[in-house]
Amino acid sequence: MSCFLLSKLAESFENDAFKPGIVTATSKGSKKVKSKGIAGFDWESEREGVLQALIQLLQLDIRRLWNMSLVEEEFTSCVTCCCYKLLENPAINQVKSKGTRDGVIHLLGVLVKKYNHLLGASVKIIQLLQHFEHLAPVCVQAVSLWVSEYGVRSIVGEVMREIGQKSPEELSREGSGVRAYAAFLTELAACIPAAMLPSISVLLDHLDGESYTMRMAVLEVMGEMVSQVLSGEELEESGRDARDQFLDTLQEHLHDTNSFVRSRMLQTFTRIVNKKALPLARFRDVLTLTVGRLVDKSVNVCKNAIQLLAAFMANNPFTWKLSSVDLKAPLQKEVDKLKEMKDKAKEQAPVAVIEAWELWEAMEPELLQTVQSELQKGREEREGEEERVEETALAAAENIAHLLRNNKYRQAVSLTLACMKTFPEDDLFVVSGGEEEEEDEEDKPTEEVVMAVMALIFKGPEKSSFKAPSAATGSQSSESGGVETGSPQDPPLPSSEPGDPSAAAELLSKQEMLVQYLRDTHDFAVKIEEAIAVISTMLYWKTTSVVQEAIDFFVTVSEFGVSQALVGVRRMLPLVWSKDAGVKEAVVEAYRRLYLNPAGDSQRAKAQSLVQNLSMLMVDASLGTIECLEEIIFDFFQKKELPPAVLQLLWERFTGKLSSSSLERRAAVLLLGMAARAEREIVFSNLDTLVSVGLGEKVQEDFQLARDTCITIGKIADSGKPKPGKSSKPFRLPQDHQLFTCLTNAITTGLLSQDLYWLSFSEHAVSLLYRLSESPDRTCAHILRRCSALLLEELSKEGEASSQSDNSLEEKDLSQSQPSVSGSLPSYLLSHLLSLVGCVGFHQVEHLERSVSAELRRRRVEKEEQEEERGGRGKAGAATRRKSKAGDDTLDEEMGLVGASAEDTEAELIRRICETELLSGEQMLSSFVPLILQVCNNPGKYSDPQLTTTACLALSKYMMISSEFCDSHLRLLFTMLEKSALPSVRSNTIIALGDLTIRFPNLIEPWTPHLYARLRDDAPSVRKTAVIVMTHLILKDMVKVKGQVSEMAVLLMDSEQEIMALAFNFFNELAAKDNAIYNLLPDIISRLSDPENGIEEEPFHTIMKQLFSYITKDKQTESLVEKLCQRFRTARTERQWRDLAYCLSLLSFAERGLRKMQENFECFGDKLGEEAVYQSFITTMGKIRRGAKPEVKALVDEFEHKLTACHTRGMENLEPGESQPAPISTPASKLDKRGARGARSQALSTQNRNDDSDFVTPRPRRTRKPAPRRQRAAITFSSDEEDEESAGELEVESETPKVQTPIQRSSRRTRTKQ
Repeated sequence: MSCFLLSKLAESFENDAFKPGIVTATSKGSKKVKSKGIAGFDWESEREGVLQALIQLLQLDIRRLWNMSLVEEEFTSCVTCCCYKLLENPAINQVKSKGTRDGVIHLLGVLVKKYNHLLGASVKIIQLLQHFEHLAPVCVQAVSLWVSEYGVRSIVGEVMREIGQKSPEELSREGSGVRAYAAFLTELAACIPAAMLPSISVLLDHLDGESYTMRMAVLEVMGEMVSQVLSGEELEESGRDARDQFLDTLQEHLHDTNSFVRSRMLQTFTRIVNKKALPLARFRDVLTLTVGRLVDKSVNVCKNAIQLLAAFMANNPFTWKLSSVDLKAPLQKEVDKLKEMKDKAKEQAPVAVIEAWELWEAMEPELLQTVQSELQKGREEREGEEERVEETALAAAENIAHLLRNNKYRQAVSLTLACMKTFPEDDLFVVSGGEEEEEDEEDKPTEEVVMAVMALIFKGPEKSSFKAPSAATGSQSSESGGVETGSPQDPPLPSSEPGDPSAAAELLSKQEMLVQYLRDTHDFAVKIEEAIAVISTMLYWKTTSVVQEAIDFFVTVSEFGVSQALVGVRRMLPLVWSKDAGVKEAVVEAYRRLYLNPAGDSQRAKAQSLVQNLSMLMVDASLGTIECLEEIIFDFFQKKELPPAVLQLLWERFTGKLSSSSLERRAAVLLLGMAARAEREIVFSNLDTLVSVGLGEKVQEDFQLARDTCITIGKIADSGKPKPGKSSKPFRLPQDHQLFTCLTNAITTGLLSQDLYWLSFSEHAVSLLYRLSESPDRTCAHILRRCSALLLEELSKEGEASSQSDNSLEEKDLSQSQPSVSGSLPSYLLSHLLSLVGCVGFHQVEHLERSVSAELRRRRVEKEEQEEERGGRGKAGAATRRKSKAGDDTLDEEMGLVGASAEDTEAELIRRICETELLSGEQMLSSFVPLILQVCNNPGKYSDPQLTTTACLALSKYMMISSEFCDSHLRLLFTMLEKSALPSVRSNTIIALGDLTIRFPNLIEPWTPHLYARLRDDAPSVRKTAVIVMTHLILKDMVKVKGQVSEMAVLLMDSEQEIMALAFNFFNELAAKDNAIYNLLPDIISRLSDPENGIEEEPFHTIMKQLFSYITKDKQTESLVEKLCQRFRTARTERQWRDLAYCLSLLSFAERGLRKMQENFECFGDKLGEEAVYQSFITTMGKIRRGAKPEVKALVDEFEHKLTACHTRGMENLEPGESQPAPISTPASKLDKRGARGARSQALSTQNRNDDSDFVTPRPRRTRKPAPRRQRAAITFSSDEEDEESAGELEVESETPKVQTPIQRSSRRTRTKQ
């Protein structure tokens, strides 16, 4: 009774304690008040005491209180109800409830073990999980404790059986219950997988159910069993079979239909691999499946696949360095060795040792028959045999043994009989045992005697193997009584003893194992390298978690020496500029792990390893890669993470104190420049060393080192930039500094060399002069004079050499207005000169607009500050004058005009210098203009590719100086762009035109069609350059986006993957702008479906799928429906009908879009006779019907019936054998006019490329008053670059709307000319 009261009171207190929390909610901000009963009774503090009392009571032997020593079930249920009531408390999982939780679990454990509560507990656990999802961890703790401490293992099977009996229909109705079951199974498998293993079969039915949550749980249970129980080499056969079955199931579900299941399976395999529980035989299969999951549609699956690959790398059982290139040679070597061992084993295969008496027993029956037949012959028949007997008995015995071994029994018997007559006294031919049977001439020997003699010869005495007698004895008789043949023609004797066969077999087995190990290692490395190619593309995904996993993966594979890892390490470098702080920090941390923790015993050894790693990263690195690496190195130096020994080692490498290659020296000087960003003194204090080593007397030996030295020295100027808002003088070196002398000498002396790297060095050298010199224009003018003089000398030498045979050559001065270069002058010299001239011209403009302009502004600000200081110390009258102007100054400040007039004056001064002075006749730059033009205008005479390219670049740089010079030579530049046979010239020209478009947009705008035309260039390099340039110009709004952007859309189907990727990137960026794709779509459709200049139908469909994927707004969709329907009126061919109908089928519109289509039914109703058009509309109706409301479905059915009626009526109107009539064509006169107008406005075509007259500078557009609006009969839709037709054509169209007009129309400019 006391126990009953205590249990019921506990239940009552528990209900009262949590009833207020259920009925009323605490007010916001109010503190929770502990519920106390009457007289301050605190149930929470008394709860544990009650449980301990019940535990102590039930641990006693209380069975004597009942008859038959059986505890009544009512008593047990009274206590268990109290326990389960306590478990329903939502706070049971909290830390503060740990005592209560443990007490309940132990109390139930006692009841399960001693009071037959096992079945009740299993059923109650299922009920609790079904209704209280938070109890899954508590139930796991309870069951695992009952199994481990109370030894009740059977409860695991009961609970699993209850869950396994749940039908899929029940699980589909139980949302939280399914999650609780899954969590319970998963956590229980992690605690006691061995107890769950016998009952796993009851859960297998859930693998075929619809609940992916239960599938994941069952599969995770299998994974825990494999990793914790079924692992190791000591498994029995049944355990291995179970493990293989589990792994097969897990591998199958890597292709599960649900992405969550696929992701969870990858996580399960990751745990298995990390615990080294995956058998080696499964590595290849699982690795192949994992690489396939890298292209999964789910981001989580891809992320977990990368994690699994990283786990494979970290726990691979092969080697620490996984490079397929390094492993291929050892593998081939061991394979060849194995093949050689197998061949040798075949040649020296051991023959089974068979005793001579065994062979004798085998041949005895047949030999006896032969003896009998021979003895039946008469003496006359055997006389011939006696004549052939050998001279000695031993030789005869050897011959007999040889005949017996070769199964020549008849000859052996005949020879034996003859020898018995010839050597009757010889022991070999007398039967052993002392019996000598002498036969008369009339008598013949018996069968037994002959068989005994041959047995003695073949077997020897005592059935031992026969051995040949020693040659040293010299006697005919043998002590052993046997004979062995030594003839090389005889087969090996049965008694021959080969080498140890077991040792040879063991060596062969070891070699096979070695070859298999190397083959598995090589295959593993190859698979990892395949994964690297896929993961490297994930570095630029928008999902941050995937990018971070990819970065960590490349760090892991780099640590294992995979040959392709460097590709990913370099590819992640640009992510250092990512706007996502997590991605940027991951990249920096990756390089910190790779390069800041080198191996080495001392600081110098670690520094050598670190410098070597960084130097290897910079080998063959592009300029962009070096800039990204500079940002990381700058971060390392800024945080003082690189030790001083690194800088010391870099200086030693650069100066040559430490033996190093030219690549290592260049890497060292670049790394020093990167460090100079963080600390300028690193370079500035060692400037003389840099100049003397990199730009000194040996500069001609390595112009690459000289170029990199210039880049490093340039960091001084970068570090010395004035901070915004402060008036400080720019950093410049004295004009007589050693640096400028060395640069001048290096440029002029290297002009005559044929080194390919002189061009890049000269560009950086000129740039450095303009950044650090006080008077860079004078220095560069001096360099140009010296270079011109050197070329004149070379030209004079060539002229003197040729004047001996031809006196027609005259010396010409390159600085004169009409220079001429003899054909005998090497082209590379002229190329070097033009490159230098172009660099000087470009940097002169940059120097004026940046440095000079900034200096003028600095001086003006400094002067104003000085005036203000003097004014502040002046008389009080100055204050009065300033107050009188306060109103005007306030107005100017509000309008932003303070200092504007002064800045405009400075800008106008710089512009006037560029326009009128730099290229005037007195300046050095103008002296080279005729030479540049001569080379550009005569590509046949100057056919060297490098010379032509350099001249083109020099011309474009000169055009950057002056708008007048640019305008006058645009025709020449576009002629080179169009007609040059060299892809390098066309590529460089379009890059130059991109820069000119930014500088002089109004001048380039009429020539824009020629820029778009390069998007269809035959050379892939030109198309790639054109895509990059046009993308930059369009996204920066420097070029008006017209219908010609369809040329960019065509590149979505380009044969080059890189160009396709660039085109996709362009449209992705363009779609980010509001309505950009929407505004361009009609023009793109019009151009791509044009019968004359369009593309094939299949590529058209692919391109449209991509472009229409950017249309996501409902208003855009509705407007496009109307416009595309209206376009049916002007479509001329059936192909255009099909294209328009297909485009409509790509739109995702609902009821309003359907009504728009119904309103414009007359536009396309007569085109439904075409099967493809009809099918496209039916497809569109099917898309609208899916997920639509009943009233919308009714509209769809009605409209679809109307479409079918029109299609059927159109087909019936066709007579048998009569084709569908073509659309009405436009009159010839209009076509002629349209063709004439189109020829003037379209881009250069292939038939007029050879005519220079086509390159005429377009006239500027004339402004005219807008014409009064006319009433139009139908809505038309034209391209942006196509304008209205003439007024007469509009009137004809309005009067005869049934006549179809062409899509193309004349431009406003053409109509004005007419």
